[in-house]
Amino acid sequence: MTEAWTDHALKALRAACHTADGPSLLALLRSHDPAGVLQQCGDALAAAVARGVPGAPDAAIACTSALRERGWPGDEVLAEQLDTVGGGAVCLLQPLPVDLEELSGLLEGDPAWGGGRIKLDTGECRPALADTEELWDEEEPEGAERWLHVPCDGSHDAYRDMEDFITALDDQDLARFLNIAIQGPGAFRRFKDMLATSPAQLQRYRLFAAERQHGRARAWLADHGYRPTPPGGH
Repeated sequence: MTEAWTDHALKALRAACHTADGPSLLALLRSHDPAGVLQQCGDALAAAVARGVPGAPDAAIACTSALRERGWPGDEVLAEQLDTVGGGAVCLLQPLPVDLEELSGLLEGDPAWGGGRIKLDTGECRPALADTEELWDEEEPEGAERWLHVPCDGSHDAYRDMEDFITALDDQDLARFLNIAIQGPGAFRRFKDMLATSPAQLQRYRLFAAERQHGRARAWLADHGYRPTPPGGH
């Protein structure tokens, strides 16, 4: 029987992914349900397969099957990447050590900030207004070939995540209250405040939203010819 993903376990997962610590990653995936973190751990798992970490190929096969069954944005991209690594082939997407959470923030953040850009030699994500008081989309910065422009699509997808999460709830009373909470301005704050009354459901939503956001960022990156890699990965 697998354990629920606690804050402590998720912190350990992020550390294992950041350092490409394959054995620690596999231990966490054996003791917890990997279905909730497929997008978040997929790149580190691919690195573990490439390095020949014992047990990694079997874990990758299971994750690939789960990704294809789920079918969210970015899931097929990751499944194909795991298939490619498992088969010993070379992935056509160029590796880029970009943080998908940071990229998601650029893609789905406040439109007033105008997205941002990714530094192609380091994977650094930089908001458009991080080092200038003006938007730079009309005039590319010096050395623009070293950067990948990231547009901001706003919070439409994040709002849809809330709707889809509500639809999947078994607790119909909570679902009804959440449907009311997301109507009108301030929807995100009210939604999270309502979920805070049920810590278990709040944790489920955090995992759900993170998976969706990572997947969308992964799909966007693939459309531009790149795949994310952990800092210690390949």
